[in-house]
Amino acid sequence: MKRIIFLFAIIVSVASFGQSKYEVGMQKALDLWTAQSHWEAANLFERIAQAEPDNWLPPYYVAQINIIYSFGEKDETKLTAQLGKARDFLNDAMAISKENAELMVLEAQFYTAWVAFDGQRYGMQYAGKVAQIYQKAFAIAPDNPRVVLGKAEWDMGSAQFFGQSVAAYCKDITKAIALFEIFVPESEFHPKAGVDRANQVQETNCNKE
Repeated sequence: MKRIIFLFAIIVSVASFGQSKYEVGMQKALDLWTAQSHWEAANLFERIAQAEPDNWLPPYYVAQINIIYSFGEKDETKLTAQLGKARDFLNDAMAISKENAELMVLEAQFYTAWVAFDGQRYGMQYAGKVAQIYQKAFAIAPDNPRVVLGKAEWDMGSAQFFGQSVAAYCKDITKAIALFEIFVPESEFHPKAGVDRANQVQETNCNKE
């Protein structure tokens, strides 16, 4: 009996250590990103993803960093490499977590990065896909602020492309901001960012005389 209790204690201790190591690693990676060391953060998230093959969050952040810093990139070779890595890690995350609205938003941003790079080459190819992804994400998680914001911002961009007013979508930006105020992530490492972007979009597109 004592031997069983001892072995159980060892198992619990090892599990607790592993969880602690994961938490320390994730927090360090997020801190690196906050400190503008985003590629160091991406590298650390990648190592965590290798150690946590059943957890969608580390590959999510690898993909997110590579996607975010693809916007505005002018070097096509560099852009292709970044988005190629993003696609690989996004696929990994989506294989782990099915029907995940957070991952759908990130996938929509992946295609949007290509459209932003060259609208003539990629606009027709990906515009419909992006719209479909946001519709699906909204059907799954209509109260997720990143879903509401992403869809509204895409709709605004589409309206602007065709020379139309974006005023109809300002209410969605306002809704996203309100949802950010009450949104509670599943854990300290689940996605929670976006309110600053929502405020920026509102200020730029909706707060005009």
